[in-house]
Amino acid sequence: MNVIIGTDEAGRGPLAGPVYAAAVALPDDFPFEILNDSKKMTEKARERAEIIIKEKALAWAVASIGPEEIDKINILNAALKAMTISCGEVAAKLREKGYTDFKVLADGNRMPPVDLPCETVVKGDSKIHQIMAASILAKTGRDRYMLEAAQKWPQYGFEKHKGYPTASHYRAIEEYGPCPIHRLTFKGVCQR
Repeated sequence: MNVIIGTDEAGRGPLAGPVYAAAVALPDDFPFEILNDSKKMTEKARERAEIIIKEKALAWAVASIGPEEIDKINILNAALKAMTISCGEVAAKLREKGYTDFKVLADGNRMPPVDLPCETVVKGDSKIHQIMAASILAKTGRDRYMLEAAQKWPQYGFEKHKGYPTASHYRAIEEYGPCPIHRLTFKGVCQR
């Protein structure tokens, strides 16, 4: 039986914080109706779905790559690396459960360098249940990290914009300079 591992990332666009990726394999009896593209769901709906995904998935994993490495290898490579790590962890968990036949479906048009059969699916996070589930885990994981960062560096307002480029975020960088989780090679951070 070919088990589908869906993978997606969250946080390629922000000026601060890690990029997150998740990989998820789902059973046939999963309540698929709770899934959607994470960007189209409310925060509460994502958090409810996250609990059910973690409870009922055949296997799941979340990986992140921090700002320093993003600055070294660029954001696309960092996102693909996080996807590769999470897919590898899910494949290992599935093998432990006796599954041997996998296929990775990755959101977008760039293939993560996984040692498994892989296809890309453009807009996969609105078409493929496993990718939807991965997008939810990546987004909730990253949002949680940014809420913790907001407590360490309250002057940046991370709890509001989660590190994305907003007028208030640019103003805070202008006023306080970058903090340790800012991506120093990103436009809007490096010029300040």
